[in-house]
Amino acid sequence: MVLISSTSAMRFLPFLRQAKDPRLAYRLAVILCSLILLAAALPLCASQGSGADSNTQQPAATSPASLSQISQEYTIAPDDLLNISVIDVPELSQDYRVGADGTIVIPMLSEPIDAEGLTPRELSAVISNKLRGAGLVSHPFVTVTVKTSRVNSVAITGAVKSPQIYPLFGQTTLLNVLSQAGGLSDSAADTAIITRGEIAMRILGLQDKAGDPVPQTLKVNLKKLLQNGDSSANVAIYPGDSVTVQQAGIVYVVGAVNRAGGYTLAGAWQDMTVLKAIALAGNVTSTALQKKTVIIRKNPSAKNGREEIPVNLKKILAGHAPDQRLEANDVLFVPDSTAKKAFRQGVQAALGIGSSLLIYHAPL
Repeated sequence: MVLISSTSAMRFLPFLRQAKDPRLAYRLAVILCSLILLAAALPLCASQGSGADSNTQQPAATSPASLSQISQEYTIAPDDLLNISVIDVPELSQDYRVGADGTIVIPMLSEPIDAEGLTPRELSAVISNKLRGAGLVSHPFVTVTVKTSRVNSVAITGAVKSPQIYPLFGQTTLLNVLSQAGGLSDSAADTAIITRGEIAMRILGLQDKAGDPVPQTLKVNLKKLLQNGDSSANVAIYPGDSVTVQQAGIVYVVGAVNRAGGYTLAGAWQDMTVLKAIALAGNVTSTALQKKTVIIRKNPSAKNGREEIPVNLKKILAGHAPDQRLEANDVLFVPDSTAKKAFRQGVQAALGIGSSLLIYHAPL
């Protein structure tokens, strides 16, 4: 093919005007325009081609696998729920559960089909061959999609309103996962633990030098996410991950107080102290032995597995002694002066607290 420039192409215009046959002139004009456009595009193509050559000389940078690549490589496992559609054959188009032996049973086929270890595309080809070989469908067109899977799911447990396993076939965020679980429960702490699954480890490149996956566990501050709107805390969640929202601890206030009960160390009550606990319990009664108040705390190294920490509540209330911090599962016991053997019997009663006490949850 001979290429011409746009300048030389203009010389052909007089011949087009003198052409006696209009159809011939039209065809010549189309050919001429095509040659001009092709000549103009050649320099651009050449520059792009040279750029591509220079790029190929550079070593290719390795990057973690994408979610779409991993989804295409997904292999079917026992207990997966598959949707199999055979075009124009509604009798065979339905959901199929992969059995414990890794097979599925399709009506009108004499034998089960081995599905475990195959990708959806590979299983589609197997089913097509089986239907064609059995003479059921001459030209079968089969599609297989995974509806639910232990791999394509995320487990949400702990202090959420609806803890369970949710299907997940793509990347999402921690906030979306918590929303699916109905939000945090009243006893939730400010920490979520995220354990990465195999898909996340491959996508994020969490592998050692040998290419083996390296497990990863993340701690996320839910206060930053939910109250402060910190986008950095809204981490990505992948199929196969698990999310656990930790339960907040409880501090118990019993004895000569107006509202005995348990108070969760969540929300506004996280930094619990003796003064705050007494305020939440509606203050002490008029018969309280403030000087003999004690904190009963679990201590494996102490006698009977617990220790009794004396608290002079009278001095703390008067501002003459520093306030004391309370820990999860502490029991703040304020004895009553009207009871016989008030202190010792009261301590034993405080140790026996259980489901009879009301649990008060902190506001968010």
